[in-house]
Parts: sequence; C-alpha cells; structure tokens
Amino acid sequence: MTGTRLNGGASARPDSARPDEGTPVGRRIVLGMLGLGAIGVAVGAGVQEKVDRALSPINKIVPIGGGFRYYSVVDSVDRRDAGNYTLTVSGRVRERRTFTMADLRALPQTRITRDFQCVTGWRVPKVPWAGVALPDLLDAVGAAPAAAAVRFRSFDGAYTESLTMEQARRRDVLVATEMLGKPVTHDHGGPVRLFVAPMYGYKSLKWLGGIEVVDKVVPGYWEERGYDVDAWVGRSNGRDDEPT
Repeated sequence: MTGTRLNGGASARPDSARPDEGTPVGRRIVLGMLGLGAIGVAVGAGVQEKVDRALSPINKIVPIGGGFRYYSVVDSVDRRDAGNYTLTVSGRVRERRTFTMADLRALPQTRITRDFQCVTGWRVPKVPWAGVALPDLLDAVGAAPAAAAVRFRSFDGAYTESLTMEQARRRDVLVATEMLGKPVTHDHGGPVRLFVAPMYGYKSLKWLGGIEVVDKVVPGYWEERGYDVDAWVGRSNGRDDEPT
C-alpha cells in the first residue's frame, strides 16, 4: 500500500488538518476502497487472511482531493521543518554524514515528473518531484561498491523500506524535498521523503529520517505483511496490467 497512513504513498489532506485528526472508517468501507488492488496483492488461498492482517494497523484512511489518499500505520508523527530536519546516512559508507535541509539543497538537484501509483489501485498522473537523486547522495557519502542494498527508516518510528543497490542507483529514485511544485508538506511525508518512481507507492517511504547502506535487502513494513519486496508497477503483487 501507500501513503502516510500506510506510509508509503503520497497522501494528501488540507495543510490545516493534523495527521491524527479525522474519522476512522469501517472495515467494509476500507475493503471497498482497496477493492481489486488488495486482492491483487494477496493472491492465493490466504487472500482474506492477508488483507485482514495488512489492514489491521491502519487507523484512518481518508480520500482527499487531487486523487491522493492519506494513510498511516501510527497514530501521529512529530512534525519537522526545514529548520530542524536532519537525515543521517550510515552503514557501509566512507563517511557517515548527517545532512540538514541546506546540505541536501547544496547537492545536485534532479527534477522528474512521474505518475504516483498506489498498489491498491489509485493513481495520480504527472506529479512533479524534485530533490536529490539517490545515486548522488550515495556518492556523496562514498557508499561501498560491494554493498548490496540500501535501507530506509521513517521518523514515524515504525516504517522501514529497502531497495537493492541496483534499484537505489536508478536516476528516478529521489530523496524528495519538493512535490507538486512546492516543499513536501508534512501530510505528504515531508519535509523529506523517498520517491521510487517505477514502483508502487509503499516503497516511497514518508518522513525519511535515516538511510543505511547494508549487505542485504531487509523486507520493509508492508513486505513483512505479504507485499512483494520488488514492487514494480504493473509486474508485481499479482498485477500485470500496467506499464512500468
């Protein structure tokens, strides 16, 4: 899945709304929203069991204008802004570094416009993104050539994700500081989030707080609950109906 209350996806709520506000929705409504998307990611005899298990941590699912949904696996997330944000990059690197927002903006900037696709079925087309291409950040800290993977942690305290090093070296994987032509808002996972353009939104971790260069892929929050580790749009999670 995706989203702030799922943490992977791009979420959207009015900026005046707190992430812990809103009315919880019933199970049947949740299943209706997920629809075929949920079934597509939980194929086989254990469909209902996997769907129920995947949905159990979600407190609220709020459809909002612009096509985005707001999800989260925690009750609330502390807000950080450009003045107090830091991102620590560690593990198999030449130099462990902690980047401020100013440090990130001083690195080469990359802009892309790509669809945001949730594994549950909804899509927002042609979303402009900007930030530091992950390969440039890895080069800045001297990631070990022999390292096999990169792990990401959210400062929500619960959500994690991983990419293989080959995936992390793609130019369409961003440490995103801008979205929709403005700084990434809190409800969209800001001030800094991951955007993995060719994969479903649950890989695009929100509220990015830490990056670690590691020796193997560690399944993330939703992979531990039945989602595919490689989340290619159109060719993972039981779906083969969309181009990458």
